[in-house]
Formats: sequence, C-alpha cells, structure tokens
Amino acid sequence: MPAPLPPSDWDPTAAGGRVLASLRNICLPTVKGAHDSDFLLHDGNAYIVYMANDVQPGEAPNWPFVYTALSIVNLASGQVEQTVTFAASEMAYANAALPAGACFVPRIIQQDARTLRCFFASEDPGARESQTWYRDYDLTRGTFLETIHPVELATDQGVFPMQPQYLHRHAAAKGFRGAPVMHGLYMIDGFKRFDGQVYAVLNNFAGGQNAWATLNGEMDRLTVLGDYFLPNEAKLTESAVERLPDGTWAAISRQENRDGNYMFTHSRDGLTWSEHVYREEIRNGTNSKPTFNRFGELYYLGWQEATRVNGAFRSVFNLDVSPDGAHWTRMYRFATEQSFQYPTFREYDGTIYLTVTQGDTSDGRKERIMFGRLC
Repeated sequence: MPAPLPPSDWDPTAAGGRVLASLRNICLPTVKGAHDSDFLLHDGNAYIVYMANDVQPGEAPNWPFVYTALSIVNLASGQVEQTVTFAASEMAYANAALPAGACFVPRIIQQDARTLRCFFASEDPGARESQTWYRDYDLTRGTFLETIHPVELATDQGVFPMQPQYLHRHAAAKGFRGAPVMHGLYMIDGFKRFDGQVYAVLNNFAGGQNAWATLNGEMDRLTVLGDYFLPNEAKLTESAVERLPDGTWAAISRQENRDGNYMFTHSRDGLTWSEHVYREEIRNGTNSKPTFNRFGELYYLGWQEATRVNGAFRSVFNLDVSPDGAHWTRMYRFATEQSFQYPTFREYDGTIYLTVTQGDTSDGRKERIMFGRLC
C-alpha cells in the first residue's frame, strides 16, 4: 500500500532526491522537446503518452512539428519496449487525415480488457478551432488501430465537436468573462473513477477555463457538469480535482494573474462550485499544473513552488499528504536544476509511479519525460 504519514524526523528534500536519482528517460534519442505526460499501468507495463518534437526544446501549439507518442515501459526491467508516434501533423489514417498543426496534450484511459484509448488535440492557433480526437491501442495485437475518431462535447446548450468555442460559449452564458480562443482545450487532469463513473477536468489553458465533466460509457463524449472560474480576474486554469471524505469535491487551480499562487474551490455536487480562495498550506506557489490524488488512505497534493534552484525554471515541486484533505504534511520536496514540472502519479499493486517533465539547458527545461517510482 502507499506509504503512511511520514515520521517526525522525515526529510522531504532527501526523500525527493532519492526519487529523482531513480528516474529514467523514456523518450527516443531523437527527441529534443517533450512535455505533459499521462500514463496508466496494466499487466506489468506502463503505457505513457506525451507530446514531443525532434526539432528543439519545449512545446507550443503553433509548432506543427509537435506530435504525440506512446512509450511502453516494462515495470520489472525498467526498459522501454516500444515507442510509437500515434498522431502528427497531416498524418493519414484509414478513415481520415489530420490537418496541419500540432498534436497536443495526450491523455490515456483503458476502455476494456483489450483496448487503451489515447486522446489528443489537433491545433493550429489562429487558423482554425482545435479538435480533440482519439485513437485506440489494441493490447492483444500490441499495435494501434488504423483509424481516428473525433470526440464530442456536451453542454447544457447541446452536443458539439470537442472544440474550444463550445466550452467558451457555455461558460460565457454563466458569467465567464475571458475572451474566446481557438485552441487550448484539454482533459488536463486525466481521468478518475468514482462509483463506476469516469470524470475528467476540462481545461482551456489559453482562455483560463475549468470545468468538471463526465466521460460516457462509449468514451467518446465528455459532458460538462459544472464550471469554476471565479474570480474572473484571477484567470484560473489547469486544475486538479478530488473527492473528500464527506463526499464533496475540491479543486486546486493554477492562477495566471495577480500573484500566481494556487487557489481552491469546493462543490457539494460537482455542479455548483464556490469562488476560489487561497489556502494557508500554499504560500509560495507559482503558475504551473498542480496534482491532487488519493492513494490508499492518503491524499497527495502536488504544487510548484516559486523558489528556483540556481535560477532554473520550475525547479522546486512539493508533494504534501493528508488523511482528510484538510491537514497537510510535506512528504516530498523535489528540488533540481533539471526542473520537476507537470508530474503525473498513478498507483498500481501498492506502488505509486510517476512521470515528469525535465530538462538540462533550455530555459523552459522541457526536453524529456522521466518515469519511475515514488514509493
């Protein structure tokens, strides 16, 4: 089972250092830039999706050379057994061809015993609305299917293609004041299951929107339950959601404006959310994607600290634990010039694994995806 609360003499920085030393690069040698990974664990393997490019460090939605890849890591050996590019600009499939543009922010979920579903956004900012697609990986054959399919978005205004304009139109009717943008709509927090239902955070990063949504049984449509964007002037984005012991929901959101520190919102039903507020536990956060998970009996809250190691970008990340989601203890402090940003944590057979973006020399430190064990 995941670790209990740390003892009184626990050193979070030393613990973080041990994890950092054990991480492995899962990208091909040709990769120059990589970021924003998601993964799942199945039958002794980690299936890791991420965006990458072979041109330069970093990522941007207006770089058409950014593609999405799947790397499969054997948990016993730690070796990458297969890497496949499953979506790229103008890539042709049996039933369709993608338009020119970046393939961005992939997410992955297991649909059934045989199928992994990989989602991604096809983007060309300023030229067209981005569209979210999915492509299925056949576990039995060890290969992707030769087709792709568009994802739908359902709001109280109807069912539409999963494009930013429809999420914005829905939120604007509820008081959201941010301007519409043509790109940036993702399932940023991946997928979580509660009582048999699959949930996801929908986020438009560029526009500063968050919504709590459900994924249908066919896994091809996301339905918005509730939006949380107040206060408008904070420009809140890239949130992570968990359910608390009393059955209510809590979200931590990245803030782009004002002091850049993280803010929190709560909901009794997932439909109506409170206005975001600061919390005492986070005093020095900065604008980067947080994490919020429950493994075993503990909640894990991860957030980027504004402190920099020798000036390196996103070089300090804290992971705090709590039995009740209210009282927190520092478990890990990841501090490294290589950065520690956009981690994802997943539990499998009593062990917590992670992926994270790191780099050596570029300003953004977005050069590779690392994989390893947390505890």
